[in-house]
Amino acid sequence: MTAIIVTGGKQYKVSEGDTLFIEKLPVEAGDNVTFDQVLAIVDGEKATFGAPVVEGAKVEASVMKNGKGKKIRVLKYKPKRGYKRTQGHRQPYTKVTVSKIIAG
Repeated sequence: MTAIIVTGGKQYKVSEGDTLFIEKLPVEAGDNVTFDQVLAIVDGEKATFGAPVVEGAKVEASVMKNGKGKKIRVLKYKPKRGYKRTQGHRQPYTKVTVSKIIAG
């Protein structure tokens, strides 16, 4: 069984046991989180699509850890003007493992 969920403004196709790196959630490691916005559920040949979400469907997951991604360097440069700026960014994430998909 697979499902398509929405979290952090992005859509993810998940199955039971999958590990995802999603936008940071305000939860601690070891907690459980429930995703209510399920756009579709596919179970073999049977598919259920929501308009916009499937009623009563949920995806339960457990939080493994919160962290930061690899550093990205941003460089701004204008030739012949002596202008050069560097900036770094590390995107925060939450690592979750899908434990159960509940069809509505």
